[in-house]
Amino acid sequence: MSQPRYSSIEPSAKAPTLKRLRQLANLLDQAIIIPGTRVGIGLDPLLGLIPIGGDFLGIFLSAYIILEAARLGVPQSTLGRMVINILIDALVGVIPLIGDLFDFAWTANQRNVYLLEEHLKFPSQRKKADTWFVILVLVGLFLVSILLVSFAVIVSQFVWGVIAVAWTALTGK
Repeated sequence: MSQPRYSSIEPSAKAPTLKRLRQLANLLDQAIIIPGTRVGIGLDPLLGLIPIGGDFLGIFLSAYIILEAARLGVPQSTLGRMVINILIDALVGVIPLIGDLFDFAWTANQRNVYLLEEHLKFPSQRKKADTWFVILVLVGLFLVSILLVSFAVIVSQFVWGVIAVAWTALTGK
């Protein structure tokens, strides 16, 4: 006989946690709906416009949703899908202009809250993710965000170098 599965969050606390995560996902992905459309602009695409640190902060906030999902007992397979949503958002978001436009359409945080809601509606028989898996996922997201920041710094230095050479060539100074 298998033991019942219990999450680390009490059942009475799941509803407020889920409500908080929904609010965070809406803030990040679709805080302001453009009038006459179904398109929303959230904080995540706007953070992506901030050079270097914006993508790092976006991943950090998205990782919080994954951490809370793990505390609610989401299995590894679902957490993995959540991480893939964030990675797609982060990696495509690095591409100038295209990445910013992609951020408006790819609502990774709302997708992740949806995956969490589906798990809570129909809890799977699979066991919840163990602590080491969650730590590995969060460390992995942290490393990806550092790589994205490093990439942004390298590209910025290259662009400024090209601008400096062009300026020198044009002005003769």
